[in-house]
This record gives sequence, structure tokens and C-alpha cells, in this order.
Amino acid sequence: MKDTTLKEIATKLGISITTVSKALKNYPDVSAKTKQAVIDLAQNLHYTPNSFAVNLRTKESKTIGLIIPTLVHDFFSNVIQGILEEAEKRDYLVIILQSNEKFEFEKKQIDLLLNKRVDGILMSLSNETDEFEHLKTILSHNTPLVLFDKIAKLVNCSKVTINDRKAAYDAVSYLIKKGYKKIAHFRGSYLPQNSIDRFLGYKKALEDNNIAYDSSLVFVCENNPDFEDGYANAKKVVNEHPEIDAIFAVTDLVAVGIIKYCNEVGIAIPTQIAVLGFSNWFMSSVISPKLSTIDQPGFEIGRKSASILFDEINLKKNNLPVVFQSIELETSIIEREST
Repeated sequence: MKDTTLKEIATKLGISITTVSKALKNYPDVSAKTKQAVIDLAQNLHYTPNSFAVNLRTKESKTIGLIIPTLVHDFFSNVIQGILEEAEKRDYLVIILQSNEKFEFEKKQIDLLLNKRVDGILMSLSNETDEFEHLKTILSHNTPLVLFDKIAKLVNCSKVTINDRKAAYDAVSYLIKKGYKKIAHFRGSYLPQNSIDRFLGYKKALEDNNIAYDSSLVFVCENNPDFEDGYANAKKVVNEHPEIDAIFAVTDLVAVGIIKYCNEVGIAIPTQIAVLGFSNWFMSSVISPKLSTIDQPGFEIGRKSASILFDEINLKKNNLPVVFQSIELETSIIEREST
């Protein structure tokens, strides 16, 4: 079914297209009688404004793009909620895309969003992203970009993160204070900055507490789903290093895999092995034993990222200079049964 145009309304009423347009926008120089006739006919013909034509005039799409690594993820679902809440306040729509942790897919999604002329883009990078020309393309289009969670330090834009290194340092220091000495780390992939920083925090906490760093106690979890990595590496570490007494996991999902394996083979948590996760997913408080974890404020990360993006969109619209921000939100340790 063909969309009704301003021209059709104008022809049926015997007036100009300009008059129809003004009547629909409630301009004062159009008579009340003409306005009512235009509105009535537009409703009868189910007329809807051509948003693309409106965009060309206002140079706004009233949409922003969001690219995240995965949707089925408690942390990212909280981030999305924060973004959507902020967007609704500003009368914006959000196009949500999933890179599925693939660099090539991420690049295609950026092209799609730029072609859609979104007013700004929010992104958490994929685990495969190791070059950043596609991000610089966004900035070369003069499109505001805010990175969060998994970021590129070398890209000149606003960023919202936590201090992953400090959070990991605090987590491992906490385990050491509880009396654990042989602590393994199930780290994330080698590329993401947050995975690197969590590993470095782990290592520094050992060194500062006079515990020798042992690279054989570090296991990489880089497959999806992370749960299976946690399970498989738990089996490995127990067989190769029966002396370990604690595991610090890069995410709660990895930690849940560890707990599942320990429960199956009868390893008592936390008396034989303590387990500490990262993010404070919903599942952390409902599994048995309940998982101690680092609380990562997903909702606030989303809300703050969106708020900064909208501020930058407004500054750009008013031809005002943008000063990029680096916001670091606080984390805390949630102590439960697994430690």
C-alpha cells in the first residue's frame, strides 16, 4: 500500500503543498478552517510524515546506535536498560546491534548505522577488535561516539568504564586476607582492555602480598559461552594443581562453570576452593553456594554513557566544542557463600 504524500492532500484540497505542511505544523499564518481540513484529511488518508525528509531538513534522525558483543548477558542487559531509560527521556529511539564478539561483523554494523544517519553511537568492543580504523571512521563523519566497558584507549572519544585493574586487585587482596594463598586466575581473551586490566590487577595483588606469580595458574577463557570455559578449566586446574585453594574468575558466568564442576566432583566450596566472580549477575545470588563477586554497575554505565552521548549530540547541533570525558564508576565486593 502506497504512503500518502503532502502532494495528494494538497491536490484533494486545492491548496499548495507548503500550506499543507504549515497546517500540519500548526503555523499561525494558516487559518483555523484550513488547518482543520488538512488534519481531517491527513487522518482519513492515514498520512505519516516522511521521517527521512524530516531528517534532511532538521539534520537529526532522533535515533542512536548501540553495538554490544552479546545480548544474552546479564551485564549488557542492565547496560541496555540504562541506555533506553535515558533515550526515552530525550525522545530518542535506540537501534541495538550485536557484534557476537566478531570484529568483521562490528565493522559492518558501524557502516549500517552511519548509513542510517544515526545521531550518535554507543559501543562496547568485541573480543576480536585489535585495530580501530572503523572507530576513527565514525569520528571522521563527525558522529559522536562513546565507548563503554570494552574500550580502545587509543581512540579519542568519551569513555565510561570501571577501574578493572583496581577491582581485580581488591578482589585478590580480599582472598589473600581471608587466608587463601594459592590463587588461580581464569582470565578473559588477550585482546580486550578489561580482560588485560583484570589480569594485571590479579598479578599486582599477588606481588604486593609477597606471593610469587605463577603463570601456570592462569587459564584463558575466550570461547562462548564462558560457562563452558569455566567448567573445562576448573577440571584442568584441579587435575594439574590440586594445591590451589581459590580461583578468581574474569566473569560470573566463568565462575558458575567452576562451581558446577566442583559441585559435581565433591569439592567443597569455600573450604577446599574459594571462588570469586566479577560483575554480580542475577544468577550469582541464586546458585548454590551463592557466588561472591565484584559488583559492576551495568545500569549506571549505560545511563551515564547515553547521557554523555546526548550532551555531545546537542553540542554538535549548536556548533559548540566537545570536550571528551573519561568516566570511571566505582565497584565493590559482594561477599557471599563461595568465599
